[in-house]
Amino acid sequence: MPPPSDATVFHRSTLLTQLAGQPNWDLIVIGGGATGLGVALDGLSRGYRTLLLERVDFAKGTSSRSTKLVHGGVRYLAQGDVGLVREALMERGLLLQNAPHLVTNQAFLIPVYSWFDAAFYTVGLKLYDWLAGSRSLGPSEYLSRAETLQRLGNVRSQGLRGGVRYHDGQFDDARLAVNLAQTAIEMGGTVLNYMAVRGLLKNAQGRVCGVQATDEETGRPYELRGNVVINATGIFIDEIRQLDTPGTHPLVQPSQGVHLVVDQSFLPGSDALLIPKTDDGRVLFAVPWQGRVVLGTTDTPLKEPSWEPQALEAEIEFILRTAGRYLARPPGRHDVRSVFAGLRPLAAAAGATPTKDLSRKHQILVSAAGLITISGGKWTTYRRMGQDAVDQAIVVGNLPPQPSRTAQLAIHGSQATPDHTHHLAGYGRDRPALQRLLEERPALGQRLAPELPFQQVQVVWAARYELARTVEDVLARRVRVLFLDAAAAVHCAPVVAALLAEELGRDAQWEQQQVAAFTALARSYQLITPE
Repeated sequence: MPPPSDATVFHRSTLLTQLAGQPNWDLIVIGGGATGLGVALDGLSRGYRTLLLERVDFAKGTSSRSTKLVHGGVRYLAQGDVGLVREALMERGLLLQNAPHLVTNQAFLIPVYSWFDAAFYTVGLKLYDWLAGSRSLGPSEYLSRAETLQRLGNVRSQGLRGGVRYHDGQFDDARLAVNLAQTAIEMGGTVLNYMAVRGLLKNAQGRVCGVQATDEETGRPYELRGNVVINATGIFIDEIRQLDTPGTHPLVQPSQGVHLVVDQSFLPGSDALLIPKTDDGRVLFAVPWQGRVVLGTTDTPLKEPSWEPQALEAEIEFILRTAGRYLARPPGRHDVRSVFAGLRPLAAAAGATPTKDLSRKHQILVSAAGLITISGGKWTTYRRMGQDAVDQAIVVGNLPPQPSRTAQLAIHGSQATPDHTHHLAGYGRDRPALQRLLEERPALGQRLAPELPFQQVQVVWAARYELARTVEDVLARRVRVLFLDAAAAVHCAPVVAALLAEELGRDAQWEQQQVAAFTALARSYQLITPE
């Protein structure tokens, strides 16, 4: 892999040159979220010429809007989906092994208010431990009332019997996506954001043999040919399937999950809180994350997917009401720093099946024309999804068989990090190079916002090494300011725009347009907006 100082491999001009210079790809992957990046990385690990195209930014949709958990899924265990839980727990262990700079061991506590619940969750979580096997992050245990109150300082004490503590994983979803894109490029792949697929190419026999794409920055069209095309666009897979077979029955039923972000004072300890039973039959998490607490999530079926789904008033009230039942000092609307919504790409079901009961297992479908579509799944199993999709691509595209090598593949930046609380911890092996850049330009040490630790140097780094093209790319997905504090993100936007303009060669008009567009976007992440 090239050293971090070699920025040219990540330049858009370099990637576009690669695009023009390759007459035929082995794999063309559509979609730059968790699934598409997993597919591309798996293909590259086997030596296949691989191209990935994303029409906006990496992880712009669902993949940046998760609950930030790498987990087997306690809820799926309660539903009896042991196979999915076992697979996810194995993948959780591989993620911790391959990206330790981004994935951490997070303790969770279930407060219990009856002896029956104490026994039920203790037994259930022992099964969870057993399924994890050698990749367990630590044994579950029953805690006394006093220790539960000490660990969950703001938990409701009335009627509390004790708590059941277990371990799962936590991560920064969008930064993992960026690191996966960087890894793919370092392995020789061509990975482009802001490259929209508008159509599919078919040969004389009616087989899919490539894509028609447009550079969203310049408007330049491309015809790109490949042995296999893989549709990994998450909640948008049916749009691509319509390009192949107009009128085809939809595969995905979108389900919205909303999260509210509040100050860490609402959960002052290091343990996360799991509320195991809510009014809608789901679970609710309160998870410490980057100096804040993430509350969520909901499960609301929607008819149409969108890039910026909006939290419904009923969902906001549901989260605040449910959290308030378990927190001695409950959060209110005025305490919410940011609200974000993501859409799960659940497999469509016949009849009125509640979305919470639809499977999170992934499915692979091959059309009559040879288009491979992968649907469903979850962030934790992204690697296995990629492996299974490429296994199918070998058959469809008559590629020379090669084994997947992603189970032992270190992700860009991979390095054990003793202090995950530092705002640069997520850079892993890149951190010394980022520090050198800061030494060369000390002025970049200024904070983007006084109430958050992020620095201007991270903006320059995002433009040079992390494929960031817009203010939103930086503040939503390279540093997570928009998700942590939407009002602070608005404050940061002009500085970020100026730094990006300098790095990308943009003019003052571009800066103004970027600030205006981001400010409008950030308003939808605020419950209470300034007058």
